[in-house]
Amino acid sequence: MSALPTSSDDDAPNSRPEARFEALTLAQLDAVLAVELRAYTHPWTRGNFTDALASGYQAQVLMAGDHLLGYFVAMMGVDEVHLLNITVTPEFQRQGWARVLLDALALWSRGRGAQWLWLEVRASNLRAQHIYQVHGFRRVGERKRYYPADQGQREDAVVMSLPL
Repeated sequence: MSALPTSSDDDAPNSRPEARFEALTLAQLDAVLAVELRAYTHPWTRGNFTDALASGYQAQVLMAGDHLLGYFVAMMGVDEVHLLNITVTPEFQRQGWARVLLDALALWSRGRGAQWLWLEVRASNLRAQHIYQVHGFRRVGERKRYYPADQGQREDAVVMSLPL
């Protein structure tokens, strides 16, 4: 795993760059797409991201220095937010960044008056389902043949929600 860069004095306080959120911009799209390609067998396309940005969806990147830790894209509804994409860069997975992304999304959603967060996750992605459950999401249903899969097949999605 890749670690975040530290200063020359490893014992110095704040030797790691602070993580910060930034609005996803077109200038960052190449870096985000590179992560998508490494993280997923069926990644979002450039068009998926540009459409989301053009539609005014909430799209944030989590950065530490110039390292892209992860990102999320979410769509606001009347009283709910639908999480469309959340990704932690593979080198930074299993370090708690998914929780940071989900916390930021929940805070943003509450600030917009949302009552619920909704998402779909591949039925085969048990690790992500566990992360969502630990965060308070509950399984509420499934969508048959929702995701593209290998060899022209389709995979079911688990629908999860979190009351805010």
